[in-house]
Amino acid sequence: MNVWSLIRQRCWGLVLVMFGVCVITFVISHLIPGDPARLLAGDRASDEIVQHIRQQLGLDRPLYIQFGRYLWDLLHGDLGSSIRTGRPVLDDLRTFFPATLELAFCALLLAIVVGIPLGVLSAVYRNKWPDHLVRLLSVTGISTPAFWLGLGAIVVFYGQLNLLPGGGRLDDWLEPPRHISGFYLLDSLLTGNSEVFWSSLQHLILPAVTLAFVHLGVVARQIRSAMLEQLGEDYIRTARANGLSRWRVILCHALPNALIPSVTVLGLALGDLLYGAVLTETVFSWPGMGAYVVDSIQALDFPAVMGFAVVVSFAYVVVNLIVDLLYLWIDPRMGREE
Repeated sequence: MNVWSLIRQRCWGLVLVMFGVCVITFVISHLIPGDPARLLAGDRASDEIVQHIRQQLGLDRPLYIQFGRYLWDLLHGDLGSSIRTGRPVLDDLRTFFPATLELAFCALLLAIVVGIPLGVLSAVYRNKWPDHLVRLLSVTGISTPAFWLGLGAIVVFYGQLNLLPGGGRLDDWLEPPRHISGFYLLDSLLTGNSEVFWSSLQHLILPAVTLAFVHLGVVARQIRSAMLEQLGEDYIRTARANGLSRWRVILCHALPNALIPSVTVLGLALGDLLYGAVLTETVFSWPGMGAYVVDSIQALDFPAVMGFAVVVSFAYVVVNLIVDLLYLWIDPRMGREE
């Protein structure tokens, strides 16, 4: 399969995924008990006021008409207006998305930087105590709920030790850096604001480590499996027979080849982190899309919930496409047509 065929196939897949996400999210949102118009008007509002709000929001129309209107607006780049904030959903997501992306990127970087060495050590010392320790850590990371781990981290490092902030993105007395990319770490560096940089870094540590720990096990197990496969190949024995040191063979020959099949897992982990950030952001009061969608769900804000699902699903499919293209670049043999 060549590059253009892959891109065409992924584009069609993107359309199908987006349509499926829209259908599922729309149905689930409208199955939730409650009336958004009543929540918006208040408990003491009269039925006439509630009905007027329902007409303004288009909630009095049949569901298929509401869904058709939503798809039509979506095709024109309009995600609708938030019932809760009254602003366009796209503007709200643009405001909150950089915070989520910064958290997801940092968590992925931590998972890669720590997970790859652990996977290598686990494979090199197979069935020895380092391997058992890494596998225990991997299983713990995969099976530990993010919200429970986050609450424990807050209790220990904020409540007991008072070493790190317990929530938020920046100290209350500091102003956010001038908006360039939306990433506080990068924007504070570009503007030379060291105080904001260190404050944002301290606030980022606990949520990033919590989110990374959940995916650390996936990265370590994938690297371990790929490394064990490479260490059993003939070219490894040939390199050792030529007098190369053990760790040079491992790091310069086995590891680069083991990273090739791991690219897919590492890339898709970013999409998982975007979804997984919802609980982490809620626990740490992180002002990202996770906190935004949780508040929207509680307020039965259908346009905001569906807009979040569409944007994150779109990002997931785009990351999948980038991973496939990167895979073709790393191993051109995968792109040869049969």
